[in-house]
Amino acid sequence: MVRIVIDCFGGDESPRVNIEGSIDALAKFKDLELVLVGDEKKIRDELAAQNYSSDRISIVHAPDVIGCDEVPTIAVRTKKESSLMTGIRLLRKDDTLSGLVSIGSTGAIVAATTLFIGRVPGVVRPTLCPLLPTMKEGRIVGICDSGATVDCTPTQLYQYAIMGSLYMEKVFGVKSPKVALLNVGVEEEKGDELRREVYGMLKNEPRVNFVGNMEGRDLLKGDVDLVVCDGFSGNVMCKTVEGTAIEMFRMIKKDIMSSLKNKIGAMFMKKMFAKEKAFLDYQNYGGSVLIGATKVVVKGHGSSKRTSFAKCIEQAYMMETGNLNPELEKILSEKKEDKGDV
Repeated sequence: MVRIVIDCFGGDESPRVNIEGSIDALAKFKDLELVLVGDEKKIRDELAAQNYSSDRISIVHAPDVIGCDEVPTIAVRTKKESSLMTGIRLLRKDDTLSGLVSIGSTGAIVAATTLFIGRVPGVVRPTLCPLLPTMKEGRIVGICDSGATVDCTPTQLYQYAIMGSLYMEKVFGVKSPKVALLNVGVEEEKGDELRREVYGMLKNEPRVNFVGNMEGRDLLKGDVDLVVCDGFSGNVMCKTVEGTAIEMFRMIKKDIMSSLKNKIGAMFMKKMFAKEKAFLDYQNYGGSVLIGATKVVVKGHGSSKRTSFAKCIEQAYMMETGNLNPELEKILSEKKEDKGDV
């Protein structure tokens, strides 16, 4: 049985979407058990409207919530009765619990995980790795990092390539994932000192299928499986892609409604528009896995809907069943022996 803690608060539409997504995940995975954490009355009120089997759900009361406008390091130390920190304590103390899913404050989730859950031996800093669709059907691309660490060292980016590559291989079955370094040009000498140093490290790393630099405009082409970048660049890139998709469909809808001819034409293209909208909707791709923590942690969008939250739980489930951390620890320990330190 895979047991996962669910932080039921912290998102724009919590706790409703958290609970709806949880019910969907339970229906999909018969060996899944969830521990819902948050205001018990509000959770039970939401559950009352759902059709579900209660034998794989338990509730732990937590009256407080950490807001996204709070200073993460302060909030995780002072709001001990928040849903997030209660969930983190459960995850830390109970070895039968595999992971945690939350759509709350990114900073608080990363800080709480780093301080109280810890890192896989050898990991300098965990990385958030969201997934995006690409133009090649059925192929996704991971982005390491997307906000866990704004200012990265060469060693951190080097490790992100190793961790993200292993994640794509073990969890999603991508053989020898193609790894690229986000840069301002594709040539080896492009970029700042940090990027040039990391390029040299990855070029000589046999465990990573490094294909060189990649410009942001090529993210969705489907030519690479993982993009390595600092948290600032990765976060901006992800949100730019998401925002562009949203505004593009708003523009298309506006143009369709502008004339009768366009409306008639759109009727014949309805299925195509629906398909493309589903393809570009980030809600269909879950959240970001925090790779490198000793237990599975998945951070979903604060604006997550039912589908997205269920996908986040699916990611946590796949991380646990993919047995990623033991393999990651093994690789990093080998690298430490090879180089004295990573």
